Amino acid sequence: MPVPNPVAFTVFGIDIMWYGILICIGMLLATFITYKRAPLHSIESDKVLDYVLVCIPAGIVGARLYYVIFNWSYYAGDFHRIIDIRSGGLAIHGGLLFGLGAAVILCMIWKIRPLNILDLVIPSIALAQSIGRWGNYFNSEAHGGPTDLPWAVIIDGVPCHPTFLYESIWCMLLFIFLLWKDNHRKFEGQIILLYGMLYSAERFFVEALRTDSLMIGPFKQAQVLSITLIIICAAAYVLLAKRSKANLR
Repeated sequence: MPVPNPVAFTVFGIDIMWYGILICIGMLLATFITYKRAPLHSIESDKVLDYVLVCIPAGIVGARLYYVIFNWSYYAGDFHRIIDIRSGGLAIHGGLLFGLGAAVILCMIWKIRPLNILDLVIPSIALAQSIGRWGNYFNSEAHGGPTDLPWAVIIDGVPCHPTFLYESIWCMLLFIFLLWKDNHRKFEGQIILLYGMLYSAERFFVEALRTDSLMIGPFKQAQVLSITLIIICAAAYVLLAKRSKANLR
């Protein structure tokens, strides 16, 4: 794959980046699908918009904070650089933590079952990830090391693993699977926990290929977090599945 132009077009001297366009498209599609599917979870569709108005801004702030914290030596003392998300630098784990965390807080305030909301939104979030990952392609970031594979992306003249592509494909498949599974959901929390396990499994292996990983000492933080989430989600899945079966007796 050739090196792309990160600028989609220019308006009044301001460059409009593909990175932002693709993230916005992902968010809009995720909102639309969640809005349409809300009644299947016994939730009013308009309530989805209330969540979106809070959770998307929270997710963006969380994604940026997470990235900045793990790259503090680069951002320290430069406020303009910290807030300059036009150049890239959003960590999906931070976005999920803040965005889903905001949703849980709203559930507590509005007395809505949080696992039901999380099950509703998470398939669409996987779709948004699949689309948004292409922003990394246009920014020439989130790639892997050198490879001779025919679908390599060219970075500084060197063919490299397009790890953003691997994750985009996986998240699209995950979206389709979770959507199907949600139509046959056996207990609340099943969909969000499947997402936690399946996305984390993919991220662990893809992260091993990346050259721009955020680090915790000598370890790649995404791999450490992925293993942790797989264990927690698997344990919670077994617990909730057993509780669901017991309630049916």
